[in-house]
Amino acid sequence: MSDKTPTKKGQKPTFNPSWIYLAVFAGLLALQLFSSNYGATTQESNFNDLGDKLTAGHIEKIVVVNKKDVYTYIHPDSLATLAAYKDMATAGFNQTPNPGPHFHFEMPADIFDQNLERFYGQHEDWLQVNGPINVEYKDEPNYWTEVLSWVLPIGLIALFWFFMMRRMGGGGAGGPGGQIFNIGKSRAQVFDADSEVRTTFKNVAGMEGAKDEVLEVVDFLKNPKKYTNLGGKIPKGVLLSGPPGTGKTLLAKAVAGEAKVPFFSLSGSDFVEMFVGVGASRVRDLFKQAKEKSPAIIFIDEIDAIGRARGKNALSGGNDERENTLNQLLTEMDGFGTDEHVIVMGATNRADILDRALIRAGRFDRVIYVDLPEFNERKEIFEVHLKPLKLGGNVDIEFLARQTPGFSGADIANVCNEAALVAARKDKSCVEKQDFLDAVDRIVGGLEKKNKIITPEEKKVIAYHEAGHATVSWLLEHASPLVKVTIVPRGRSLGAAWYLPEERQLNSVEQMLDEMCATMGGRAAEEVIFNKITTGALSDLEKVTKQARAMVTIYGLNARLGNITYYDSSGQNEYQFDKPYSEKTAQVIDEEISALIEGQYERAKQLLRDNLDKLTALAEELLKHEVIFKENLENIFGKRPWLTSEEKVQAALLQNQPLEAGIPVETGADVSVQETASEEAENDPKGNA
Repeated sequence: MSDKTPTKKGQKPTFNPSWIYLAVFAGLLALQLFSSNYGATTQESNFNDLGDKLTAGHIEKIVVVNKKDVYTYIHPDSLATLAAYKDMATAGFNQTPNPGPHFHFEMPADIFDQNLERFYGQHEDWLQVNGPINVEYKDEPNYWTEVLSWVLPIGLIALFWFFMMRRMGGGGAGGPGGQIFNIGKSRAQVFDADSEVRTTFKNVAGMEGAKDEVLEVVDFLKNPKKYTNLGGKIPKGVLLSGPPGTGKTLLAKAVAGEAKVPFFSLSGSDFVEMFVGVGASRVRDLFKQAKEKSPAIIFIDEIDAIGRARGKNALSGGNDERENTLNQLLTEMDGFGTDEHVIVMGATNRADILDRALIRAGRFDRVIYVDLPEFNERKEIFEVHLKPLKLGGNVDIEFLARQTPGFSGADIANVCNEAALVAARKDKSCVEKQDFLDAVDRIVGGLEKKNKIITPEEKKVIAYHEAGHATVSWLLEHASPLVKVTIVPRGRSLGAAWYLPEERQLNSVEQMLDEMCATMGGRAAEEVIFNKITTGALSDLEKVTKQARAMVTIYGLNARLGNITYYDSSGQNEYQFDKPYSEKTAQVIDEEISALIEGQYERAKQLLRDNLDKLTALAEELLKHEVIFKENLENIFGKRPWLTSEEKVQAALLQNQPLEAGIPVETGADVSVQETASEEAENDPKGNA
């Protein structure tokens, strides 16, 4: 019920914290009135004024309260007749005679007694006629101080608690969970037909299969009878899985923009609070709201925050708050029927660590894998992100798509934005092709550091190192084709070589060995030319070690170990402390990894010895120009005799020859950059790769 809805008969009124403030204010006002004798007038005075009034005979009595407050009472006759006391003759709303006290001043009781005795000594004649004045001594409690002594601390504690509840319960007073009693309310942001959601499927490029699946979900909710008439059941959940930046959250935003049904959006971390039971309470409230507004869609981003497999952390107790939240989510997803028309959408980068009970059929019926975009999908993504940019005439979208293999949708958006920033720094009126290339270089390799101090000896080693990478990769069939080589420090590297890897679905042993050999070409060139090696090959060694370990332990490409893998795709062994193989097998694995790397290192050295003159010529070009491109290698080595996979596909299409079929495996492509590691990378001594 909204705030504007009148209270129904017999229903208790809604609690409002303002009532507390009003009651406290009224109590304080009443206390002030009572403590001030209903507005009686008391003027400040001193002992000298008291002496004058004593000699004049105006004082009826004196009262000393709590040994410090001296109150003077004027005789009623003097009060009624003398003009000096006209302002204090009456008090209160009814203008009744003022009973007093009429004057007040503060003075310690012992000093007051001394001053009074001194007054008597100085006015003996008056004392003989009138006698000593009536002085009363009283001890009265100060109710105002006592009230403040316990009301103020309690009030401060209550205000602090109220403030903390507001902060932990959702922030603003108007939002869900904004009050202390609403902490268990759902914090989901609701989008409906009246909400302005500008993201639609027009803003989502690529992901054709995922878009079809999601569009079907939207159609389920718009036209449920279309499917239920045939006996079908509306799916309860759709899980979007894939690498970061591939557009999972964007796809969900497009659903909110396209669907004409309420869309509840929140993150998995919104369920987690420091109070026990809050997460489960928010899950219940979320599904309650969705059922009331059905048909509806619930979208939980980063669902792995609450959906992680239970029982994986041995250190956590059995009453883990995250597990309680997950249990409640499982219950709610299994509890509502097919006639309620509520679909749950989730997004995660780690689908392998989700609880199996969450991704079973009947909860998340469909798992949509959103992979990194292919060439044609990257073209579509570039077309979307290039629309707001002022482009030059030489910008080729197809060329940009070919230069960015392995880039996600977020990476492409970053490239377009960075290109615009690069063009703006150069005071250009439009974004040109070179700006995009500079943007890719900056994102992949880092910012150029032309002012970094490098000795001539180090620069020469870096040049031969990068020339070694370029030479070996050019002479091997399956190595990635070179784009450019630079010895200008960039980011955390002292030099780098850019390659354009082929987008393969399958990797053979020969292809992986050629890539490892090209990676070791830098250190091999150092040993061949200078007969010594440096610490600069850190990134190279890291890369080849990962490749060799994958060949031996994951892909089963080692003859000694055979067709066996120790890879667990379910992620269930992530928290195990023991290895899935024996110590003897571990020793064999280490030996085979070392043999693979050393074999390709020797192969790289032999290739460089056979082409020593070309290696030297390439290094001299690098030292002279600092940056060389593919054309420079063609001038020295000639064109590569091998066709790329793309050229092979095009040739087969021209000849109308079918391509060989195969079972695709998940390998993934990435922009390869052979870097010369710097001392900043791992706090290593200065070196080159």
